[in-house]
Amino acid sequence: MAAGEQFEYIIVGGGTAGCVLASRLKQYNSSLSILLVEAGPDASNHPLVPDGSKATQLLGSELDWTYDTVPQKHLHDSVLSNHAGKALGGSTTINSGGWMRGAKEDYDLWASLVGDFRWSYHGLLPYFRKLEHHFDPFADPEVHGFEGPIKTESVSSTGRRYPLRQLVQEVWNSVGVAYNSNINSGSPYGLVEVVENRDHGMRQMSSSVYPLDVEVMTETLVKRVLVEERDDQKVAIGVVLEDTDESQIIARQEVIISAGAYRTPQLMMLSGIGPAEELRAYGIDIVLDLPDVGRHFADHVAVSQWWQLKHPEKGLSIGSPAFTDPAFFRGNPIDFVALDSVPLDGLRQALVKDDPNSNPDEHPLIASQRVHVETFTVYAAGNAQNPTIATDGTHITTGVSCMLPTSRGSIKLADRDVRSAPRIDPNYCATEADRYVLREGLRKLRKALRDTSAGQEMIESETVEENYDPLGPETDDEALDDLIRRRAATLYHPTGGACMGKVVDGDLRVKGIDGLRVVDASVIPTPLSTHIQACVYALAEQAANIISGVCSV
Repeated sequence: MAAGEQFEYIIVGGGTAGCVLASRLKQYNSSLSILLVEAGPDASNHPLVPDGSKATQLLGSELDWTYDTVPQKHLHDSVLSNHAGKALGGSTTINSGGWMRGAKEDYDLWASLVGDFRWSYHGLLPYFRKLEHHFDPFADPEVHGFEGPIKTESVSSTGRRYPLRQLVQEVWNSVGVAYNSNINSGSPYGLVEVVENRDHGMRQMSSSVYPLDVEVMTETLVKRVLVEERDDQKVAIGVVLEDTDESQIIARQEVIISAGAYRTPQLMMLSGIGPAEELRAYGIDIVLDLPDVGRHFADHVAVSQWWQLKHPEKGLSIGSPAFTDPAFFRGNPIDFVALDSVPLDGLRQALVKDDPNSNPDEHPLIASQRVHVETFTVYAAGNAQNPTIATDGTHITTGVSCMLPTSRGSIKLADRDVRSAPRIDPNYCATEADRYVLREGLRKLRKALRDTSAGQEMIESETVEENYDPLGPETDDEALDDLIRRRAATLYHPTGGACMGKVVDGDLRVKGIDGLRVVDASVIPTPLSTHIQACVYALAEQAANIISGVCSV
């Protein structure tokens, strides 16, 4: 591409949001010239990408940024891998495909924080419907869409009849977690069947289901956003590419950063937009002192456990010679997730311990019904060492996740080189509230699997590291906290770093700079108790309407 070439819009990042945005802006105005710049390759012909069941094989591949965190001081100084898609389509190229909108209360809190109804659940609902091709044609049209580009499939709609399905449902019913027939109603509380954005088990990448009739540059990094002063106002006018010539590409209307929750804050700071003190430390000219860039980062953390099955000979888990039904591999080997709250008295005490001057009854985690914890049961298991677990069908895996963390981390620069990974510090499990939620989730799961008749019919024992005991009814907080520190890992749902209300406004415009917006998960100002893919799609759909001025819903 020739230096100085001009486009109406330059979108930096061809991931989940970037592809939706480019496609819709072009659809709404076919005369627009749009450039989409993506750091990774076009992976549509990659042999592992189309099959949704191959997701784990893509982690750590050339299509994965494979970021490492800084040592996590609340997790025995562990360095954790954070996967993110490095390809056209972003993380839709490598993810597990979970399709969960989340709870109405989460979005309503978002809207309240920024003072903008458009980001409430009902404000986003038209976009959730617009992008969805729901698997059940008889579902409520007020809740679901049937003509959108994203096809969804529930476990049962694909014909997957996992042999443990009924027992898992009985296990959770026995501890008061009732079945809820719709994970995507805005009220997902209870035991809900998993839904994935798959088409007959095949992956749907944003770059494939949204037509890209725009100029696309792959395997290209943007070094910085160009900003100049016009009539005492800072204006984004283009980007500088990270190539031998440092080519400049001009945006006649806007530059839109959609580089994701890790890279968007980094690119902003490399462009001189961010905390002045940090920019000075790296000798970066300050374009705009915006202290909240890279701050308020949040992520979901989960604690895994492995359970030996009582009757593995029945073909209950991947690796068993009897686990052979082809339908089992049309999606993830899972039936349900349990979405639950924790006892509020204990949560109040934890919140006060974190902030003695607070009134816990006014805290959003207490003030309304919330999904504090998600627990999943996967019909597969494997671990390389301590404990060593072969993928032979003898075990299943569970995970307990804190879905509304109060811990906040940061994205900072590691150096001035855009090719370097940013310094990622999620600050996992920094608060007593987060640890309390995980402890209570682990206790309830243990009770479900070890103290109920259904659990005892399913599980022989918990498999743990050498010199450690399985969880029992008398396991104390200290032992649970140690388990959390040993086992906690990310669910790859990063948000924040360019939060709405602090870095961008409700129209996704960067405060203090004309012609610059952010459209990706970094703008989400509060954790969502869900897997964030569906939200990012809806966010991008609404952004396209806001930017174009077209009302498409």
